[in-house]
Amino acid sequence: MRAGIATAVLHRSAEEGSAPLWAQAKARLIEMIASGNLSPHDQLPSEAELCRMFGVSRTVVREALNQLVVERRVYKMQGKGSFVSEARTDQDFIGTTISFTSDFVGTSKIVSRRILFQGLRPATADEAHKLSLRDDEPNVAVLDRVLCVDDEPRTRVLALLRPSAVPGMEAAPMENRSLYETLRRRYGIVLTRAERWIEAISASEETAALLEVEPGTPLLGIESLSSDQHGTPVELYFATHRTDRARLHFYVK
Repeated sequence: MRAGIATAVLHRSAEEGSAPLWAQAKARLIEMIASGNLSPHDQLPSEAELCRMFGVSRTVVREALNQLVVERRVYKMQGKGSFVSEARTDQDFIGTTISFTSDFVGTSKIVSRRILFQGLRPATADEAHKLSLRDDEPNVAVLDRVLCVDDEPRTRVLALLRPSAVPGMEAAPMENRSLYETLRRRYGIVLTRAERWIEAISASEETAALLEVEPGTPLLGIESLSSDQHGTPVELYFATHRTDRARLHFYVK
């Protein structure tokens, strides 16, 4: 075991009130990095070592590491292992084409996602127009989720995707995956441009229940249309964001 890195046996998620094991392992790894025991570009203990340190399976450790890779806190080198990434300047998802998750890089916050619906459905005329769907593309791929921070609902995001660009997305494992990282890794799509509209709205009964606020609570409604590196519209999303826990910040250029 490496000097300066202590063991921390994790509590099984079946115990009342405990977070999933992968989330506990992820939080512990972030603590190890934040404590100064691990510096940028230092190699993390191997998966086998982490399994012994945390008393968990390799599947749990891999999920924790994958989440840290998605958040760019850790990077992997083929055949060599996992390494600590350089600290990055925080970016806010509303003003960039990064994901919601990236706002929490470098913190001990745990981001989770709850799927409300994932599948295909017919596109409305407005959706087809905004995504420039072809005549042979009658459907959109739908991913409707609630994004949480430390188990507290923050944002509901209904993402509509061009189906020809993301074949099989309706069955992709997205419960705890970044959409933008999935687009990059699985489909080679990098969103490089987005147009967004923001308005003040009041929480409907459905939205209030999902975000755990009172009906009528002031929220922000966000509509976004994003294009890939070739200029093709790929994603249209509608987000409902709580502002009592976090402010949205972005630069105007």
